[in-house]
This record gives sequence, structure tokens and C-alpha cells, in this order.
Amino acid sequence: MSGAGLTLQVNGLDGVIARLFEGFLGEASAALLGKTVAFVVAFAVVYLVGKVVLLPFLSRMMHRRGLEPHARRPLRRIASVIVVFAALTVALTAAGLPNFLQSVATIAAAATLAIGLAMQDVLQNFVAGVFIFTDKPFRIGDWIEWEDNSGIVEDISFRVTRVRTFDNELLTVPNSQLTDDVIKNPVAKDKLRLQVPFGIGYDDDIDAATEIIVEEAEADSDILDDPAPSVRLTELGDSSVTLTSRVWISNPSRSDFVKTRAKYVQRVKERFDEAGIDIPYPNRTLSGDLTIADSDSLRASADD
Repeated sequence: MSGAGLTLQVNGLDGVIARLFEGFLGEASAALLGKTVAFVVAFAVVYLVGKVVLLPFLSRMMHRRGLEPHARRPLRRIASVIVVFAALTVALTAAGLPNFLQSVATIAAAATLAIGLAMQDVLQNFVAGVFIFTDKPFRIGDWIEWEDNSGIVEDISFRVTRVRTFDNELLTVPNSQLTDDVIKNPVAKDKLRLQVPFGIGYDDDIDAATEIIVEEAEADSDILDDPAPSVRLTELGDSSVTLTSRVWISNPSRSDFVKTRAKYVQRVKERFDEAGIDIPYPNRTLSGDLTIADSDSLRASADD
């Protein structure tokens, strides 16, 4: 059956029903009844097909593509709205009200344009939310950093993302801010490299300090053996030599990162103390004669 034939049959459904009841109700009442029944039947058929066939199919497709639950819910809501709109369109056509449908479409287009101009920021955040769902720069539970902020992602919607900071503050961040800025996601991969600097004195043995740093890394069960820990001399400071340890941890999170680093630093410090290796602090040596004015200035600075 051709598409044109199907359209003619659908458009004539109200007329068929009207002719069935015309002998009982009169022409005007039968026409109204025909339009009503045609509208209800067409709407119910399209709506049920959408609910029973389309929405389950969409759910299976999202599951196969590995979409997160927080992304599936809004997409299902949008699909439900589309199903209702399609059912309404077909129902109005079946009821023989194409002019009414065109009027509704014109009004809806004008309203959409006006709303779009008035809600540019909202639409910008909505589009940014779509990009977050599709690109997946982060997920719920990830630790992210942007600008001068950091925290754990608690919720992602099409307009905003909610992030719990490590001071237990809840940040509600517009999605456009996250897509327009550089987002650092330290836990996006299975491994995270930590760089831990240790300062030792100029008179201390660099090789001995390096050996201690590596041994403590290898003895820590939370630090990976592959890639192997490494130490590099990275800075010759005013009062210390900086040795930077590079180690890797698996399944990183903010809490794991802080705990592992603190434990590692503490053990290296204890080994340094046992080996007589100093961790120097900055110092200044004053020389020359001080005038009374200089002495008073220093005393005032100390009081402040």
C-alpha cells in the first residue's frame, strides 16, 4: 500500500465513523463524534506503540552503548515527550483537523523562538549538558578540578553539575562553565602518578636518600611496582637539594591519593631521621651593622 493511500485512509477515518452513526445522531453530531473517536483511537494507538516498542528499544540501545543511569533518565523523558507530540499530531490529522495542527505548529514555533531568545544561557547549558553526556569527560563519583575548584561529582543534569568539595560544600556549576574550561580528571584512568618532592641538605648523601625513597615506595602495597618508582634530582634550592619521587597508584580517588601520599612521606621522613639525613628549612643570615632605625623597623615587623 502506498504512503499516499495510507494518508487518505487516516484522514478519512473521522468520515467513516461519522457515516456509521449519521443515521442515529444526525449529520452534525455524527461528524463531531467521528472526529472525537478518530482522535482518541489514533492517539491511543501511536502512544501505545511508542510506549511498548519505541521506549524499550531506546533503553536497550542506551544500555548497549554504555550510557550512565544519570544520562538515561533525561533521554527517556525527552523520548516520552516526543512520543506524546507524535501521537497528538497523528490524532489531529486523523480527526480531520490539519488547519488546527498547522496553527498549533505556528504558535509553538513562535513560542520556541521567543523562549530561545529569552533563555540563551539555559539553552547554552543544555547543549553543554548534552556534550557532557556524549563525550563523558567525567562521571558521577569522579574527582575533578577546574579553575581554582575541585571536588567529587554528585549529580549531572542537562543544565547543571553538582560537585561536593573536600570541605563538604556543594557547588552547583553551570554545564557551560565546565565545557568551556579545561577540566582535570585525575581518576579518569586506572592509574595515577604522584610526584612527591623531598628536600635534603647539601651535605647529605644523595644516593643514600634516593635509595631510601625508592625502598619505601617499593614496600608500600598501595604503590604499584609497574611502572616502577623513580627518583630524580629536580632542583638545587637556596638551602636544600630537591629529590622528586614519581610513583603510581591504581584505582585512584581523592581519599586514596591523600592517604597514600601522607603515609609514604611519613615513612621516608622516619628513615631519613634514622640515617641522619636532614630535611632543611629555609634560613637567612643577616650581616653588617644595624642602625637604631633598622632595629626599630625589625622589631615592629616582628610585633606584626
